[in-house]
Amino acid sequence: MPAEFSHHRGCILVWPERPGSWPYDAGPARQAFAQVIRAIAESEHVYLCAGKNAMASAVAALGDEPNVTIFPGETDDAWARDIGPTFVTNGEGRIRAVDWQFNAWGGEYNGLYASWDKDDAFAALFAEKFGYERYDAHPFVLEGGAIHSDGEGTVLVTERCLLSAGRNPGLSKEEITRKLETYLGAEKVIWLPRGIYNDETDEHVDNVCAFVAPGEVVLAWTEDPEDPQYALSQASLSVLERETDAKGRKLRVHKLPVPDTPVIVTEQDLAGYVFAEGEDNREVGERLAASYVNFYFSNGAVIVPAFGGIHQLSDLRAQQILQQVCKGRKVIPVAAREILLGGGNIHCITQQIPG
Repeated sequence: MPAEFSHHRGCILVWPERPGSWPYDAGPARQAFAQVIRAIAESEHVYLCAGKNAMASAVAALGDEPNVTIFPGETDDAWARDIGPTFVTNGEGRIRAVDWQFNAWGGEYNGLYASWDKDDAFAALFAEKFGYERYDAHPFVLEGGAIHSDGEGTVLVTERCLLSAGRNPGLSKEEITRKLETYLGAEKVIWLPRGIYNDETDEHVDNVCAFVAPGEVVLAWTEDPEDPQYALSQASLSVLERETDAKGRKLRVHKLPVPDTPVIVTEQDLAGYVFAEGEDNREVGERLAASYVNFYFSNGAVIVPAFGGIHQLSDLRAQQILQQVCKGRKVIPVAAREILLGGGNIHCITQQIPG
């Protein structure tokens, strides 16, 4: 599995529609998605899937963009990172798609919605439509946001997610490690204990820690011992400081602080949702899993979430850190609170195709 910071031939997204994820008929979310797509399309091609009921909206917003291909497809929601294929390469230009089983982040145990068949079928749909050979990894349950690769044999995961009873309860940690080695070409899997506080994906790694170069990671952080994120990040730092990567290198850790003030659901936000039966609901005052680690590497930029308002100083700090860490790339902030209201962020709605 190549690193995300290596070259891409494109990026997959899905136009948002689900009323229980995207308040107010997904209007505000679509504006945010469109900003993300335009930023990515500056340096790589975007493949945007839209359902029949959302197609007109997608075409109206982005149909004139020369570097965007809009194609039809039905999904349950818009998390391309998790429902799209994970791409691997043989290093000689041949690319294949890995099709994991998707069960809405926990299935009958703690999944976030009651039906996910269309989401589970999306990776195969994309691979067939655009001509990629596919490895069918079913019945192994995994999401793209649960893994991060350095492109040199090292993969990051969290124990909280991959050992969740809602994923692969019949497999041991060692057996899951072997699955990752088999499908991703991994030589070393680094298991972080935890992710971001209140992350409803069972703490995906892509929200807490990401490779920015071989031997270098960013780690979501807080200096506030009263913040529930403090102990989680400390536990991950402890692992990263004593681990080496697949090449035997000690890891350099760049701390990337979370917003100083939590991002929470407001009454106005809550009024815009329409939850389906069996779907996870939101509550006023609920803390959202806001993290600047949930960025996307495009070929020319780092596209990073910004939360605005009282979070502006935290936003600016994150942008400055990423500019220092990701030299040679433009840092593009995108107002992403509306994406966060759906339960994830910029990395969660994107899936790169290596080139």
